[in-house]
Amino acid sequence: MKPYIREVIIVEGRDDTRRLNEVFDCETIETNGSAINKRTLDEIEVALNTRGAIIFTDPDYPGQKIRNTILERFPNIKEAFISRNKAKNKRGKIGVENASPEDLKDALKRVVTSAKTEVETITKSDMIDLQLSGQPDSKKRRHHVAEKLNIGYANANSMHQKFNRYNIQKELILDALKDYKE
Repeated sequence: MKPYIREVIIVEGRDDTRRLNEVFDCETIETNGSAINKRTLDEIEVALNTRGAIIFTDPDYPGQKIRNTILERFPNIKEAFISRNKAKNKRGKIGVENASPEDLKDALKRVVTSAKTEVETITKSDMIDLQLSGQPDSKKRRHHVAEKLNIGYANANSMHQKFNRYNIQKELILDALKDYKE
């Protein structure tokens, strides 16, 4: 029996829907590309208000663009992430539809929700102290942390924003870095 997902999952296209339906008992809303229209945003609003919704777009530029468009209108929506490595097929094409059932289950088990906070949980100074910014291996360290915390890779500024958006504490980042190897 397939696991049931109560929330509606927002994906980019029908291949993502097909793949998720192979693994889960779930419903999706397809954005049909990065030019997400008002009708789709209105449908997401209905889903969010009735069952809840989870953004689960590809870990690439168009996927991030769709995610940002949805987050702009619905800042408290849940988000699921999968790394580029886990979403890549043999030909190098990246997409949710390429992920293994185990990786899809893991991604949807570890959803995150944005938090509006008055105080930063992580400062720019913390980013430097944690060597996530300004060091030769900072990019690799950010990749490692993003993978461990399941928040999607970002450059230093965007990663700083994500830490604060998801209310991630310094201790959690330190824990994620424990097994980092240069």
